Order: sequence, then C-alpha cells, then structure tokens
Amino acid sequence: MKTIIQITSITIILSLNLLLGIQAAHSVGNGYVSQLIPETVADNLNSINNALYLPLITNNDWGSLERRVPTVHVPYFQDEIDFEQTSIFWFGHVTPIDNYADVRIGHTSQFLYIRLGVFDRLLWYDTQPSSETLQFWDAIELNIKVNTIGSNSIDQYTYRFVGQLNWWEDRDQWQTSYQGNGIGWDEKALSFSTTSGWRGNAPNDNVNDRGWTLVYKIPYASLGLSGPPGNGEIWKIAINLHDRDDLSVTPITIKSWPENMKNDEPLTWGQINFGYPKIDINNSTPDGQVTIRHKLNGANVVDAHVGGHTTCGQDYSPSFFDGWGDANYAYYEQINIQNQADVADWPCFSKFYVSFPLDQIPEGVEIISATLTLHQFGNAGDVSSGDIPNSYIQVSTINKGWEESTLTWNNAPFAYENISSSWVSPIYDFPGWPGVPRRWDLTTAFSKDYLLPDYLRLVLYSPDSAMHSGKYFISSDTGDWNEIARPTLQILWKYP
Repeated sequence: MKTIIQITSITIILSLNLLLGIQAAHSVGNGYVSQLIPETVADNLNSINNALYLPLITNNDWGSLERRVPTVHVPYFQDEIDFEQTSIFWFGHVTPIDNYADVRIGHTSQFLYIRLGVFDRLLWYDTQPSSETLQFWDAIELNIKVNTIGSNSIDQYTYRFVGQLNWWEDRDQWQTSYQGNGIGWDEKALSFSTTSGWRGNAPNDNVNDRGWTLVYKIPYASLGLSGPPGNGEIWKIAINLHDRDDLSVTPITIKSWPENMKNDEPLTWGQINFGYPKIDINNSTPDGQVTIRHKLNGANVVDAHVGGHTTCGQDYSPSFFDGWGDANYAYYEQINIQNQADVADWPCFSKFYVSFPLDQIPEGVEIISATLTLHQFGNAGDVSSGDIPNSYIQVSTINKGWEESTLTWNNAPFAYENISSSWVSPIYDFPGWPGVPRRWDLTTAFSKDYLLPDYLRLVLYSPDSAMHSGKYFISSDTGDWNEIARPTLQILWKYP
C-alpha cells in the first residue's frame, strides 16, 4: 500500500465550464452534471506542459459515508424519472434455480424510485395472497432506514416495503409495508405504489419464462419526511429477493443486497447517498503524469466482459439459464457493454471489468485527476436505420479481485460504489483504428486521506432502455498493432 498525503479531485463539469467556457450537455439535478470530457480537456491530458491546467480539489466533503459497505449515489430528476440516467447496481446469480436482479434507482421532488429487473426461469405468485405470506412467492423486500446516525436497531425511522409478482390484478393485495418499533416490525398501511410486470410463457406453470419486474415509488411523506432528502443525505437500504418455482415450496436461497447483510441490523445494509460529494476547487499545475495501459512500461492491465458478448449468448439458446451465467470470455479482443428495459432480452446484457495496477504512481503525491479512456469501434443494431440509441455508461469500483481466465457473470464482483458516468454515442461511420476514444472522469475513486490500493478495479455497465443499445470497445488483449486502443488510465499528479 502507498500512502497518499492528500488525494484530490477534479471534474464537476460546472466548474470546468467556468474554466473553459463549455456548456454542459446533460443535467440530472441536485448539482450533478455529466458529459463526455471535452476535447480541450482531453488534449491537455496528453501534455503536462500545456498552458491550461485542470482544477485541483483541495477538500472532499464525503460527509458520513460509511466506507465498509456498498454505496450508491442517487441522481435527482426534477419531475419525472429518466430511466436511462438512473444509477444501476445488481446482485444474485443466473442458474435454473437462482435468480439475479438489476436495480435502478433515482429520486424526484416527490418520491424515491427503485426498479428491479429479475432474471427468473419459473414465475409463481399467490392468486389469493395475504400480507403475512407475500415473501413465500416471487417477491421483493425493500428495507430503508432514513436516520443513519448511531443506531443499529429497527426503530421508527426504519421501513420495509414488500411487493409480490402478480399478473392482471390490482396491486393492493400484493404489497404491504412495515415500520420499525425498536425491536421488530409492525405492519402499517403506508402510501406507496408498486408496478409488476413479467416476460415469458405465463406465471404459475412449469414452462420456462425469462423474468419479471417490480417498480417501487415511495413518497417521502410515507417515510416520515416533509420533503425530499437534501443533497448529500445518506440512508441505509437492503433488498431481499425471494423466489418460488413450484407449488410444493421447494427451498430456494434468498438473494440479498448487500450479500452478507443481516435483515434486522441496519449497520450491515448498503447505503444510498443523494447527489454527489461536495468539493472545493482550486487551480493547480501538475508536476507529472502517469499513463497506465497494458504492456506500457511493463504494466499488466487485465480486463474481460461477462454476459451475452455481442451474440446475445446464442451458445446457450434456447434455455440460457443453463450455462449463460457461467460463460467465460477470457482474452477476447473486442468487448460489449449492453443493457435494456425489457427483461426478456437479458441474454444480450453485458458488463466490462478492468483492473489497473497503480504501482507507477510516485509515493506521497497528490492526485489532481484520473481519466479512463476506452476506444469504441462499433455498436449493436442496424447502422443503416440511423436510430441506434446513445448509452449512459456508468463506472463503479469493486472491492474484490478476479481472474480473467475464470471471470463469469455469476462469480464477478458486484459494484461497490458508482463513481462516474458518460454518454456514449453510436458510431455510424467507423473512422479507422484505434477507434473513437470515450472518456470517464475517475478522480473521485481517489478520495482524501486515501491509502492507495495496489489496483484500481472497475466495472462498466449501463441502465439503458432501448433494444440494440450495446457499445463495442477494444480490450487489453488486442494486438500490439492497435495498442493505443487498449483501456488507459491517465493520472495527473503534483507534489504536496
């Protein structure tokens, strides 16, 4: 481990706008603005002698974020949720028995939005439900604690919202809610809504399906609040995914987020942070830079993607539940990042993992900026149609190691903290190799008073909605003829 005296940060794009006179392309509220790094900034990364220097952040106000549990930074939307700009995380596994869920989250001035897309081979729900047994079928329990200061109890600030899959019926009987009483839970009629959907043959039979969805909209008043949480406010949350595959109640392990959380111990739950950390910015001149790329100066950058590759997992058709989740794509030169709203198309989904060694960063320096660059060469869909969607690709850190030769959807580490997002456009006219550079600001991965790890381990995924959203990039395994296209981490640093 290397000790960094003070690691600081850059790009809140609004501050760059003041410096560069550039208008931000996308805003999702509460001060969070994101876009691709402007070319003028990207050019500056190539030479530390340029006249224009990036701003140095001298203070990171991370508030009371707990660094030992997974963290999700939650975007704000003024009126309606923008599905494709929600934050995304996930848990579970894809097998004939086990279930997996993508979780999208956002909030507005009126409610918290959480949407789960569940990969599930057999769908079962109770046609005559009772609130006490909702979790004995395909169902989701969502736990929320809105007061995170010093309490591990299920107190009055702690809530549980349960929703079960159903078909055509009104939702009232297939959802319920609870509030903590200090030692447990009391059922309480709180105002909230759930919307359930499914894809496949039909619920309540033994014919294979693809999965189901559940959307929560929880008004702040139902959480004892008079309005939306403030920017930087932190809540605790945990999720249980229940599964049933027959009438005989064959035992199936509950899937949970976080993985090792305890249902009645909020300190073991994950946390959501509304907005992004407050920072103070000053201009600073870098004293040096480090470029980390596979084989450059002896660096060993390892990467791989998991999921359906660029073929929607056709090797595992038609069932997909047998084998898709255990597919390994070690040493592929071309990778895909893809997602969409229709849970039926999950065999096409794909994530990208990359691990950068950090041993080339000098001891005791301050990090001014960190930028990830991938080179895009194509995308899914028919280019001649002219309507391939943009993708809002998100970068999250992970806190576990992995091996390229064995990495799969089922054993890949889950996201630990989402740290950056950028819009990636489709390519209609390929400009030639190395492809089109796409960049993400990763400076917030290096927080103040941080002990620099041996590696920066990342995963890239998207909350896309449309079909054919996949974006194709070059991996570290490409030949030396195309070495500039390999994933690259650019670090600017200064002496303290």
